[in-house]
Amino acid sequence: MRRPMRSVSQRIREYNKDLLTEMVQIKYTLMAENMFRFFRGTNHLFYEDFSKTKAIPPSPLAWICGDLHLENFGSYKGDNRLVYFDLNDFDESILAPASWELARIVTSILVAFNILKIEKEKATRMAQLFLKSYSATLSKGKPYYIERNTAKGIVCTFLKAVAKRKKKELLQKRTIKNDDELSILLDDPRHFEIDPFLKRELEHHITQWIIYNHDSPYNYKVIDSVFRLAGTGSVGLKRYAFLLKSVNTKGKYLLVDMKQARASALSPYVSVPQPQWGSEAERVVAVQQRMQNVPPALLSHSIFKNEPYLIQEMQPVKDSINFKLIKERYRDIYQVIDDMATLTASAQLRSSGRQGAAVADELIVFGQNLQWQEAILEYAGQYAKKVKTDYAQYLKDFKKGDFS
Repeated sequence: MRRPMRSVSQRIREYNKDLLTEMVQIKYTLMAENMFRFFRGTNHLFYEDFSKTKAIPPSPLAWICGDLHLENFGSYKGDNRLVYFDLNDFDESILAPASWELARIVTSILVAFNILKIEKEKATRMAQLFLKSYSATLSKGKPYYIERNTAKGIVCTFLKAVAKRKKKELLQKRTIKNDDELSILLDDPRHFEIDPFLKRELEHHITQWIIYNHDSPYNYKVIDSVFRLAGTGSVGLKRYAFLLKSVNTKGKYLLVDMKQARASALSPYVSVPQPQWGSEAERVVAVQQRMQNVPPALLSHSIFKNEPYLIQEMQPVKDSINFKLIKERYRDIYQVIDDMATLTASAQLRSSGRQGAAVADELIVFGQNLQWQEAILEYAGQYAKKVKTDYAQYLKDFKKGDFS
């Protein structure tokens, strides 16, 4: 007997069933805000559907971030202290055909531009531009990177602005001073108090990380911690923020993020054999280090209570381009999309030949052969319509209370 087709809402509930109950309710509320937020929170739906299509020609294997959309590009400070613009979310990273990444990002352009009420013709041209620039970069076979000195247009302005933000500003937003000592601000809607016993265990764990992990900061001690809410797709995972204080320099503090890692949402649908990672967090860190030009400060992984976690510094410079502010500025959007395409191809070139990925020569040939582009555009256009239908059904079920 054939299994009955599951509804969109059933698929969403099933995927999120193992997340923290209280937090997943927040995720469902965030996904109801608009169609793009829904698209961001349902990566698993996209790839479950995409894995069944026969319309996309074969493409070389590549390391992909696994959830590429317009808001998964942004600024961050590398461990060399320079501010970069690059792909910045690798939780779903996996070895897969290169086209899997392209279908996701091109669909995201069409969905996001629909939300912004940008004409369909312009959205299509931007999707075409992305594929054209991606192919041109692959064809050259040389990865590119973007920091303040190499950025152009709106990305240059954006990086200059975020680079001026100081750590002090982040601390002022996220902390409060009591009796001459800082603590993390609990009035922040993204911060939640932790059970005292768990808090002691977490702070002991981070203390051990500081002492024994070579990626940790030197001469710091833990003085506070909270449960932290961030993102859309990752809401419902266990996530904590820690306030560290220098034991050598008076008034010097760091905020550190520790996020639970779980298997890539693509793993049930990718038939390609994957490396044997020590943990899911090790996978994320390894792929991020090979795909980004320079990894962010303090990036590492750890095991707490038999669960894998990603650890990295919280930064005042981490941000994404706000397309709402530039929706009327066609030239600026053009430059941003061009940059994003260049960075996507560069990340695949940079990680080529690693643990099963195609070598650069194969990616170059793929970039020179443009016949697959129309299939990606066609699929993305059809799937963007499906996202609209799925979102309408989700919103209807959400308002009925099906996700309570």
